[in-house]
Amino acid sequence: MIIEKSRNYYGAYAENGDGIYAAGNTIEEVQADTIQAINLIKSELPKKQWPSALKGQYELVWKFDTESFLQYYGDILTLTGLQKITGINSKQLSHYATGYRKPSPKTVSRIQDGISRFAEMLNHVCLM
Repeated sequence: MIIEKSRNYYGAYAENGDGIYAAGNTIEEVQADTIQAINLIKSELPKKQWPSALKGQYELVWKFDTESFLQYYGDILTLTGLQKITGINSKQLSHYATGYRKPSPKTVSRIQDGISRFAEMLNHVCLM
């Protein structure tokens, strides 16, 4: 599911399943609405009319546009912190978070790689 922030809410759509849409004021509401939409499709439509992505085994993966990710996780991952893990200036990250500028695909990859490295580091932390 691709999650995007509009002016007033978050919206989501399946990139590989026509007819699967969701919306909400928060990411959690979008995720719950997505599951509700899938359940509605499965309960109200004959199986032959289901989007192919829902036939058989499937896993929901949440994909964010950069602006939505930076806005939503901004309370947890500060721009200064993201600068440290991505090497991208916090002022530039701020432009991406506000939608003032759009990152290039190469920059999106740098952000993704930095976040992935950080998540991997945290995955190996053990508190005592």
